[in-house]
Amino acid sequence: MLRLTWVQPEDLLGHELRQARQDGREPSAIAARWKAAGGAEAPTRAGASAEPATRYLRQLAEDLLDELADLPSRLADDEPTDLARIKARCPAWPSPTRAALTRSGLEAAWLGRAVGCLLGKPVEKLPLDAIRQLAGSTGNWPLNTYFTARGVPADLLAAHPWNRRSATTSLAENIDGMPEDDDLNYPLLNLLLLRRHGRDFTTADVARLWLDELPAGRTFTAERVAYRNLLQGLEPPRTARHRNPFREWIGALIRADVHGWTNPGDPAAAAAQAHRDATLTHTANGVYAAMFTAAVIAAAASGTTDVHTCLRTGLTVVPPHSRLTRAVTHAVELAHRHADFDDVVDALHATHGATHHWVHAIPNTALVAAALTHADGDFTASICKAVSGGWDTDSNGATAGSIAGLLAGSPERLPDRWTTPLKNRLATSVADFHGTGFDTLAHLTKDLVETSSP
Repeated sequence: MLRLTWVQPEDLLGHELRQARQDGREPSAIAARWKAAGGAEAPTRAGASAEPATRYLRQLAEDLLDELADLPSRLADDEPTDLARIKARCPAWPSPTRAALTRSGLEAAWLGRAVGCLLGKPVEKLPLDAIRQLAGSTGNWPLNTYFTARGVPADLLAAHPWNRRSATTSLAENIDGMPEDDDLNYPLLNLLLLRRHGRDFTTADVARLWLDELPAGRTFTAERVAYRNLLQGLEPPRTARHRNPFREWIGALIRADVHGWTNPGDPAAAAAQAHRDATLTHTANGVYAAMFTAAVIAAAASGTTDVHTCLRTGLTVVPPHSRLTRAVTHAVELAHRHADFDDVVDALHATHGATHHWVHAIPNTALVAAALTHADGDFTASICKAVSGGWDTDSNGATAGSIAGLLAGSPERLPDRWTTPLKNRLATSVADFHGTGFDTLAHLTKDLVETSSP
């Protein structure tokens, strides 16, 4: 039996009920109707429930999804998605400027993204206590190198098996180049986007590129729903809203790096590019997470500032009364307050764990900000802290690694134990780039920076 993840209406409904509670709508009456009809909660970690719903329940789920979309939100004024309205709510929106960025710095950023992603892949979807136990059983806690199965007790592995898609490629004993991952596929797609359409690309250009170059089976959560919506004839930005309960999840954030890399020193331009990309699939805080990340990276790419200033710059492109701003601000405060990062993580999980899905943009962006703050610019500490905090481990490691690699400035400043196993080679489902080296990707990205310079 084929149970396609992230698109079954009966599974989407539970996620949409949760999203409604988070974004200021009142869904209790609809939730009661769903429960009375025998509807189930959303799957906690997987993308689809084990058994299909009845035809009646599926039709009811579709109807209720549409009713939920029509509910008014008390947060709408503070959390717009339109770029002009976002800017109007950001009194410190940064002024346009440009800076130089070396090919060496870009190679370090690409490598950092890959290394951080690879570190987090084996433990993606695992609960926090499992991550701590698995790493600790091999003497790798606090986390300081790639995960390994060697020396892990059999009963612990049985209780907390590695991510099944990643163990064969991402444990220390199995790494042979950078394996395929959506956290690398999307930056590659955005290289293609900018090469074909330039900095003035539209959201429709992003959609066409995906249909041409991105296999539908390599999309997840909001991206898969938006892809389905495109195939059904919907156009952006409706693709982000129609029966898409994942529109504030992490997918747009993991597409943001190239927008920052190609606008060094210009966080405003980076955020605007990220916005045009993100609104194919996301709204509000899902879009803000991408804009924040792009702006942080653009600030880091200037080569003239530290990670703390970069994070402050990132918040200048996010509405100050949004949930994302509050979460990031709180996370940074925690990182400054606690010497032990485990205490920071425990506090973040206490704040967000019961409220948000593990792929939601708000807790994951907050965790990345806390990790970067606590690491104070150090590469190894940045990726290890980001991954050790749980939730979307490979995505968080990738984003922290991109920023910390960029701040390091060159591949030579990244420890060999991280970069050597990658063998300057990555696998990808974006066909034109399969087997490409990180030095080549840096060269292609540098060409885009020079082409887009005034």
